[in-house]
Amino acid sequence: QVQLVESGGGLVQAGDSLRLSCVASGRTFSNYAMGWFRQAPGKERAFVAAITRGGITYYADSVKGRFTISRDNAKNTVYLQMNSLKPEDTAVYSCAARAYRGVDIIRSRAYEYDYWGQGTQVTVSS
Repeated sequence: QVQLVESGGGLVQAGDSLRLSCVASGRTFSNYAMGWFRQAPGKERAFVAAITRGGITYYADSVKGRFTISRDNAKNTVYLQMNSLKPEDTAVYSCAARAYRGVDIIRSRAYEYDYWGQGTQVTVSS
């Protein structure tokens, strides 16, 4: 079992930056691929970014060039640096973890992840 706790959300203005953190506990963090997803009001959960155990990253087109995912295995933490925020980035952001199953590749679909955090609200005003 892995517990994930997100933090760092808040209310910001368009153009501002935020850094989200997701701290994992319960298992060896380095054995997990990690992802960030978001869900805006009235919309389905959407993929934002992912990072493999080996550090390969992948982004949704809507955030490419503005968001950066990274991980610090020593701190059991995955980060999402969000720059140049837009009102359309407003959503609840959740991190997710996938246990290693022998193949370390990017996972961008929610069903591919095993564990989820509760989420943190990000609101971007215009």
